[in-house]
Formats: sequence, C-alpha cells, structure tokens
Amino acid sequence: MVKLSDNYITHRAEFEKAGIKVPTYDHDAVAQKGVTQPRWIHFGGGNLFRAFHAAIADELIEQGELDAGLLVVDTFSKEVVERVYHDNHSQVLRVVTKADGTLESAVFGSVADAVFDSAEAPSQELRKAFENQSLQLVTFSITEKGYALTDGEGNLTASVTKDVAAGPENPVNNIARLTSLLYDRFNHGQLPLALLSTDNFSQNGDRLKKSVLTIAKGWAANQLVEDEFLDYLQNPDKVSFPLSMIDRITPNPAKAVGESLEAQGVENMTPFKASYGAMLASFANTEEAHYLVVEDAFPNGRPALEKAGVIVTDRATVNDVDEMKVTTCLNPLHTALAIFGSLLDYHSISEEMKNADLVDLIKQIGYVEGLPVVKDPKVINPKAFIDEVVEKRLPNPYIPDTPQRIATDTSQKMAVRYGVTIQHYLADPTLKVTDLKFIPLTIAAWLRYLLALDDKGQAFEPSPDPLMDYLKEQLQGIQLGENANPQAQIKPILANQKLFGVDLVEAGLAELIEADLAEMLQGPGAVAQTLHQKLNQVN
Repeated sequence: MVKLSDNYITHRAEFEKAGIKVPTYDHDAVAQKGVTQPRWIHFGGGNLFRAFHAAIADELIEQGELDAGLLVVDTFSKEVVERVYHDNHSQVLRVVTKADGTLESAVFGSVADAVFDSAEAPSQELRKAFENQSLQLVTFSITEKGYALTDGEGNLTASVTKDVAAGPENPVNNIARLTSLLYDRFNHGQLPLALLSTDNFSQNGDRLKKSVLTIAKGWAANQLVEDEFLDYLQNPDKVSFPLSMIDRITPNPAKAVGESLEAQGVENMTPFKASYGAMLASFANTEEAHYLVVEDAFPNGRPALEKAGVIVTDRATVNDVDEMKVTTCLNPLHTALAIFGSLLDYHSISEEMKNADLVDLIKQIGYVEGLPVVKDPKVINPKAFIDEVVEKRLPNPYIPDTPQRIATDTSQKMAVRYGVTIQHYLADPTLKVTDLKFIPLTIAAWLRYLLALDDKGQAFEPSPDPLMDYLKEQLQGIQLGENANPQAQIKPILANQKLFGVDLVEAGLAELIEADLAEMLQGPGAVAQTLHQKLNQVN
C-alpha cells in the first residue's frame, strides 16, 4: 500500500503500481521556492483548485515554465488545510472520471504550502508573500458568494461596515482581508500584481475589482488609507483584474472513486465528513472536459499559462466565450434537463441522458435553436463544445449532479439561459422567433414544474428560488385536468421582462407557451407525452 503523503520520487514504483502518474520534479525544491520567492497564490483550497489549478501549475513546473509551487489559502476551514493538505504533505491526487467509466489518476507536487487565514488566526506567511516582488498572480475560486459585501437591500453588511470603519489592520471579511494585503503590497513599493477570479460567473474580474474598491474607498473616505492607494488599485499597469471563463465540473468526492483507489493500493481514500458538514477526501474527482479562458492582463508578468492548455486572449473574446457557454452551449441544456428531470422524477443527470427524448430535447435547444445565433468566439468551436457536452460530459456516471440542484434559482437564470437567444431571433430579420419550439416548451415545463406536482401527479418539493412565493401566487388555482386553461393566469409572468429579459407576450411566444402548458396539464404522463409529440413533429 502507498500513502499520498509518501515521497513520490522514492515511492514511484508503488504509485505507478497503483495506476497513478507522478511528477518528475522534486516537490520539496519547488515548495521551498514557492515560500521564499512566491509566484502564484490561490484563494480557495477546494476540489476545483486541486482538480484544475494545481494541474495547470504541475504541467508548467514539469515543462520548466514555473519554478515555484503555489501557496494555497483557505479562509473558511482550518480542517481543509490540515486534513486535505498537511496530512498529505501538500501533495494533490486528482482522478479524472471519463464517460466510459474509466479513471485516470495523477499526483501533483505543485502546492508549496497550504495556510489558513482569518482575523482570529492571521497567516504571516501569506502576508509576507504579498510583500514579495516575485509574486505575479493571485487566483480565486471562492464561489460567487465570496465577493458579496451587501445584504438583500444593497447595504453593506454589519461585518463589512465594521471593517470599513476599523481600517486595514486586521479585518474580518475576506475581501477586506484581501484589500489589507494589497495595502501592504502598496506600502512595499506599489508592486504590480494580477488578481484573477476563476469563479464561474460572468464578468468575474469586474466583480472582484468592485468589491476590493468598495472596501478601499471606504477606508479612504475615513482617512484610514492614502488616496494614492486607490490610484494604485485603479491603475491597470499596477493592479489588474482580468476576466476569465472557467468550465470544469468538480463534484464532491465520490465514494466509488475512493473505493477504486483503495482497491488499487492507496491508503486512506475514504471520503469523510468535515465538522462543518461538507464531504472531504484526500483526492479530488473531476470530469475530463475542461476550459479556462483568461484575459491577458498581467502587470508583473505571468507563467506561460497557454503551455498548460489555458486560452490566453483579449477581454472581448473572454466575454464571447462566456456568452457562448451560458446562453447556448451548456447552461440552457443543463436547465432544460433540470426542469424536465425534476418533473419526470430523475435524480441524476447521467440517468436522464439515457432517455432518448431528453437527449433530443437538448440537441434541439443547442444545435437547432441556439447555434444559428451564437457568437463564435473563434478560440472554441461552439458545435464541438455542444458535441462534448452531449456525448461526454452530461452522460458521465461519475459526475453525481442532480436536476434538483441545477433547478435552484431557475427564475434568476431564465433571462440569460433563454432570453438572450430569443432576443437574437427578434433582432435578426432573417429569423422568425415563432420558429423556436423547444425553448418555449422548456419555459412551459418550468411553469408546470412550479405547481410542485411531478408527471405522475405526485407532490414534490421544488428547489429553492427567490421568486417562488410570487410565482406560486400567480399560478394559484391551476390544476391538472383535461380542461386546464392557464392563459389568463400566466400572461403576467410571460410579460415580465425582468424575468425573461424580454416580454414574451410582445415577442409573440405567449401562445406557444400557453398551448404547451395546457397540453402538459392534461393529467398524469402529459409532460412526457407532450415532449415526445413535439419531437415527433420535427424528427
């Protein structure tokens, strides 16, 4: 048996016997360099980092394009730092799960150290790294919530308000702590740096910049920092906030993957529950497909990221790739599967992909309705992207994603997932918006979903949604039955431009959606039947 903490050079034979690829470089040497002359810091020590960023760094170190390991920072859990990193000598084990059921395992030695940082336990190692001229980039995978500074009313939270009043000494909020570190870097010679958000939402770099500046402007207004600090943060030759588009599904550690690793001869691979409830493991499992597109804006230089598969390009192209993914090639397909899957009582996306009608549905939405209006970003082929989604990504049995999880906050997604395509059809004189059949059907299915009855007529709990109460009120009284006539009730919803990004009544799609919903309200089994009939009309 071999342990992840074992030196992969001296134990190479044991690792390889277990089917695990190991690096050729000396982990301790790159780790030492990462501490004394840091190049790259990453905030967020979760699965995505270990599956993706650590792999990029590993490849660059192997090629001689990066000479220092990464410093990984977790601000949420000391347990992650200790049990996932330190107990394993900061070595990372990634398992790529393929659609055909095979696994591909590799160890990375690209992490120099992992530290926990908080107001109660500030990391001096982290602060020292920020003060070093050698530092080129700081990356983030802290989820979209990590950038939030305000409450539902748009006011600064109580904690952030205290941090703004107290200044940069030792704030509590994570963005305030980051801004404090930047203030240290400013005081050590206004050293240049790139702050690269790799969280999965549009205009992520702009969001990070706005959050940092909110804190800094508050401090400046309270005369706790110099105005020159604001100049420093807003000078792209000093501090940059590049945009990125990231795409790689990295779910919670799968028990089956852990069992497979232990059967191959690797110790301690059973996932375990952290004290705060999350499932952790000494490995990270992820899908085969992956994309990282980054705006080339690095004032202190950068590693040759493109040599590790990262697409480094201009700002406009990053936006085009993001729009391609979220409006056409992935997210609309995901949302359609979430809605229909919940209605048809599926609890796995990969299981849905065994249903021929559901596969045909997403092909219609992607290939037939989406591709004619998608903006080709050139660096990624949109059709090839959909091919990969349909053939490799969604059917992958090792990605335990559920329609119920994806259906969360659907009201917040409609405008982007489907509204953008509808707008493109309306704007193009060569296209007829009424030629759209399956986007309207999916919208109708979502209204049917909001009744909280599945296709068997059984009650289920819809996924959380901030507009759920409003929508349920609008749909009150609509029931399954042959004489269902929902037109009058759903018109206010369909006319809600904020909801769909366009007034669907004015767009001429209301009648299609109303007719589809009426069909799906006929009784048990009507959802599946309506979908099948619609597909027969075009096939």
